[in-house]
Parts: sequence; structure tokens; C-alpha cells
Amino acid sequence: MSDNQQIIDNALKVIEIEQSAINKLRGQLNDNFAKAVQAIHVSKGRLIITGIGKSALIGQKIVATLNSTGTPSIFMHAADAVHGDLGVVQKDDIILCISYSGETPEIKLLISFLKRLNNEIIAIVGNVNSTLAKASNYILATKVEQEACPNNLAPTSSTTAQLVIGDALAVCLLEKKGFTQNDFAKYHPGGSLGKKLYLRVIDLCEENTKPTIDENADIKDVIIEITKSKLGLVVVTKKNSVVGIITDGDIRRMLQTDLDIKTKKARDIMSITPKKVEGEILAFDAVQIFKAHKVSQLLVMNNNNFEGVVHFHDFLREGIV
Repeated sequence: MSDNQQIIDNALKVIEIEQSAINKLRGQLNDNFAKAVQAIHVSKGRLIITGIGKSALIGQKIVATLNSTGTPSIFMHAADAVHGDLGVVQKDDIILCISYSGETPEIKLLISFLKRLNNEIIAIVGNVNSTLAKASNYILATKVEQEACPNNLAPTSSTTAQLVIGDALAVCLLEKKGFTQNDFAKYHPGGSLGKKLYLRVIDLCEENTKPTIDENADIKDVIIEITKSKLGLVVVTKKNSVVGIITDGDIRRMLQTDLDIKTKKARDIMSITPKKVEGEILAFDAVQIFKAHKVSQLLVMNNNNFEGVVHFHDFLREGIV
């Protein structure tokens, strides 16, 4: 067996072990999980997530997921908590403590103080008979048969199980809150994800020119207007209403079939079925129109008023496609 194949086989074994650990979470899920979700949902305070070591890193990721889906959360490192950070905990907050063994010294010390504060405690824990589990109001069991590490030591399967339970909490809370796509956009205004959720078509065409020409214009004027706009097209109007569109491709096809352009007018070569889109729709939805009709430009309308042109390149530039 080659060295590369051995590496691939080792990687596949890790995936299989961790996949098995996730599958076994099904048998550990019970009413404690549902009650924990309900408690967080009705809480007037925040969710404080704490842990140490690898569990602390998992806790930080869960905090990020919860905050981005509408559940206010704060990470508090277990070691720092007993050296002053415990002051962040308010009377209505719920504590989510993550520890596979449930017997880590820092966790045991922290739990003793948290019990005095009378905050509800949720434990994501592998050992349901541990000090942490016994001190908690809700136990979310994440016991795994083995770590993916060949020595069965490095936290791998166990931290994956913790992460999955954290994601399950976040999604269940999201659904309890009726968290919508618009709500998601409020928490993700930056990057391509945010743009897909809040950017409108009209926002992309504001900087573009509005190339228009009357239906009775000469072909020479049509060519001049197309060149001036740098969009490769001109919109044909009649009494200020859009009646068609002429692209540079239309000009080339006309020249191939009829070299006598002196008598031609814009109305003679225009397409009367340009693809239009309302300016208020989401840019992400407009992308689907581009793809469905296999066009590179769309006319942006506000009811029957022509607002401008958006090109597929505008969407590529914004990272929406």
C-alpha cells in the first residue's frame, strides 16, 4: 500500500468514527433537550456558554451560531470566570456548560459558584454521572464510544458531538422564534451572504446610465448611444414608454443581412420583448432570472417607469453569483 493511500485510509477511518458518534446522539436525545430549548426561548436573560480546552473552542463556535440566528449569547472561559469574569453573569441568564468528562477542576470550581447564583445550568456532557451533570438542570448527553485519535485521547469525536448538539440547539431556537430570511439579513449585512439577503436590484443599477433613444431614431444615432453607454445596448422608447431594446448584437446581425442602414429606424431592428425586472426584488432572485432566460442584461422597472439597466457583471462584482 502506498503512503498516500494509507493517509486516505486513515482519514476515512476518522470520518467513519465521527459519523458513528453523531449517529449515536439520536439515542441520547430526550426531553432534557426539548426542555433546555424551551428554557432558553422564554428566558429574559442571555445564554452564557462556558468551557475549557477544546470544549471552550466549541463553545465559542456555538455562541457565534446562536448570535447570528437571534439568540443573544456570550462566551465565558471557565478558567477566567473564577478570576473575575463571573461578574458577567446576570440573574436571568442561563449557563450552558460544555465538558466531556464533567469533572475538570476548573468546571467543578465554577459550578460551585454558579449554584450559589441560582442560575439555571444546561450541561453538554459525556459523563451523565459527573459532578457537572448532577449540578445541572438539563443534561444534554454526548457520550461517544471512542475518539477518532488512534490513542483514544485527543478530543475529536467528543468535540464533534458537542458541536452537533450546539447546532441543533441553535436551529431549534431559530424555528421557535420564527426567525426569517429578513431577520437573518439583519445579522449578516456584510459579505456575499448578506448581499444575497438584503441587496435589491435597484441598488445595483443606480450607478449605471439609462441609455434610451426614440423609436424613430436613425441607426447612426442608435450606434452612438450604445457606444456612449458602454452597456452594449440602448432602450427604445415611444412617448417615454419602453417599447423595445437594441443590443450591439442586433446591430451586427442587421449589417449581415441589410447594408442599407440609411432608411432604417430604431423600431425596425429592436426586440420588442426585453427581459424586465422590478427594482425592489432581491438581487439574488434576479440572478435566477438571468440564468433562466440566459440573458446578460435586465431592464429595471418601477411599475412602468424605466429605472436603468443591470448587467450580469454587476452581480459578479458584488459576489452574489
